[in-house]
Amino acid sequence: MTDPGERLRSSLAADLPPAGAEFDSPIAMEAMRATRVLHAGEQDPFPPPGRIRVLTIANQKGGVGKTTSTVNLGVALSLFGLRVLVIDLDPQGNASTALGVEHVVGTPSVYDALVGEATLGEVTHPTTASPNLRCVPATIDLAGAEIELVSVVAREHRLRRAIEAHLHALPADERPHYVLIDCPPSLGLLTLNALVAGDEVLIPIQCEYYALEGLGQLLSNIELVRAHLNPGITVSTILLTMHDGRTKLADQVADEVRNHFGELVLSTVIPRNVRVSEAPGYGQSVLTYDPGSRGSTSYVEAARELAVRGAALQPLVPAQPSPAAAPPAAPPLNALVLGQSVATRTQEDS
Repeated sequence: MTDPGERLRSSLAADLPPAGAEFDSPIAMEAMRATRVLHAGEQDPFPPPGRIRVLTIANQKGGVGKTTSTVNLGVALSLFGLRVLVIDLDPQGNASTALGVEHVVGTPSVYDALVGEATLGEVTHPTTASPNLRCVPATIDLAGAEIELVSVVAREHRLRRAIEAHLHALPADERPHYVLIDCPPSLGLLTLNALVAGDEVLIPIQCEYYALEGLGQLLSNIELVRAHLNPGITVSTILLTMHDGRTKLADQVADEVRNHFGELVLSTVIPRNVRVSEAPGYGQSVLTYDPGSRGSTSYVEAARELAVRGAALQPLVPAQPSPAAAPPAAPPLNALVLGQSVATRTQEDS
């Protein structure tokens, strides 16, 4: 007869619950989910992307899950075999806190890389979540970076150049598969640097109508960045967060977002889960704090979708400018920094 303990372990390691009714309880299901996360290294790894993906996680509205999604997607990707670099570009430093990285005043941080006092490699720190996950922390010094960079030439490109130099300096087998940039809840110079640095934008959208109000302004600013500063930037992913399945409103918002953005929206929805909110208080992601929670499982599935989409990408071929091409017109930097929408600009011009 099969040993009961061995049968239990095999059942918990399976992707789907066994047919036996003894495993149909919520506790057994949570234990199964926790085992899948805790033993991620023993499962099939996520596929690597066709190229290094630099994703800017942006939404000027606060509290929609930017930092939470950056941290938990980064941890999920790293636990399943991919190398990830998280860049905390928010002066509050919440992503650094969640990854267990010190970010008190004086800590080498992304601020030093932006002002040119250090390379990105010199301010990159290991994390407690996974050996595959590294973090560039943010300190309160970053709050003054926008003022200090006002007179700097090409100030919008500071982060992009730092990332490119860092990736070029690393051996090929040590370069991250994913670079995730956590933006502050604003459309200022820091977010502008992130949009210029990224190749793709991931927008977390809270399943409430207030979260949709500023979305048009964000998309308008992304179009301005594409037109004047970074022609390669594109909105590639929409992630629905804080979904409360008990309300019709959450479903209505989710349906509206899916109807508008189509395949850009990940099929996985992040539920409103208290464990997700508790985890940063312990300096952890929800995957390490409570791997069996619904929040943990949802972020793993969202990361899996992200990885599968990334595997289908082709390497970027840099565009060769024509020698006779006229120099580009000066970009409307003030409009970009202030987050002024295209519609507002048009009204003023008329």
